[in-house]
Amino acid sequence: MPHTLPTLADIEAATRVVYREFPATPQYRWATLSQRLGADCWIKHENHTPVGAFKIRGGLTYFDQLRQRGELPREVVSATRGNHGQSIGWAARTHGVACSIVVPRGNSLEKNAAMRALGVNLIEHGADFQESREHAMRLAAERGAHMVPSFHKDLLRGVSTYWWEFFKAVPQLDVVYVPIGQGSGACSAIAAKLALGHQARIVGVVSAHATTYADSIAAGRVVEAPVTTELADGMACRVADADALAVLAPHLDHIVRVTDDEVAAAMRTLFADTHNLAEGAGAAAFAAAWQEKETLQGLSVGVSLSGGNVDSAMFAKVLASTN
Repeated sequence: MPHTLPTLADIEAATRVVYREFPATPQYRWATLSQRLGADCWIKHENHTPVGAFKIRGGLTYFDQLRQRGELPREVVSATRGNHGQSIGWAARTHGVACSIVVPRGNSLEKNAAMRALGVNLIEHGADFQESREHAMRLAAERGAHMVPSFHKDLLRGVSTYWWEFFKAVPQLDVVYVPIGQGSGACSAIAAKLALGHQARIVGVVSAHATTYADSIAAGRVVEAPVTTELADGMACRVADADALAVLAPHLDHIVRVTDDEVAAAMRTLFADTHNLAEGAGAAAFAAAWQEKETLQGLSVGVSLSGGNVDSAMFAKVLASTN
């Protein structure tokens, strides 16, 4: 097992850290989604955390591990398209640590506002996440601040708690779909599955307009790929993480690529059937299940609604469209 994966004891210890801030999120079998899919469709509602996405779990455990080692810094720096930044901002505030977050120019206005509300010093730099990440690393080095990565074993400890909750609550799951941004969500699904000895197949989901993880797994090495998605910013990764690839490659059943149009359709369906709002990456898992529905008939299918942080104007545009 790769050293990056938390054990069952690690995950159970992480739940105690996470649950100090908020309770376990719900998972429901939605009747209309199940009817559409021809399968029992279970949604794990990570849109119900205090920052509207799963990432907060990882930030909490990352900082808790720093605290336990006596290594809490005076300042942290990181880069994000939004949800990771809210996670780090929340955890930094909890521990009294200054926090600067770099976002690309033209980033989500509402995610930016949410980060600022958590006390984050927000810096806009770069055309995409990778440029923001590189700038954040330079800033951290210049300031002597701690650079929080987007993928790290101490982030996985916390993120794995949501899959631990899901697999324990719905032990009959046959297959689960998980979006891949920087890889923490999918690697955590694998960690929880292995820790619990669960039998569900894990299917990774990437944007058809941001394919570095699909391309890298196919090639057996990191392959940079352009990012052109306009909707799934949580999956807008140009360069895959090598450590994440080492976990994903042997354990994913397969990878599905979903287009922005398919993601938009999934956002509309999720809203119509559950009245939950899904951001682009948050709807990607259902979009993939829908793409593969002919193979899912009669199964128990788990879908991660990994976040609901889409700008109001963007969501109104998606709802108004029928493409």
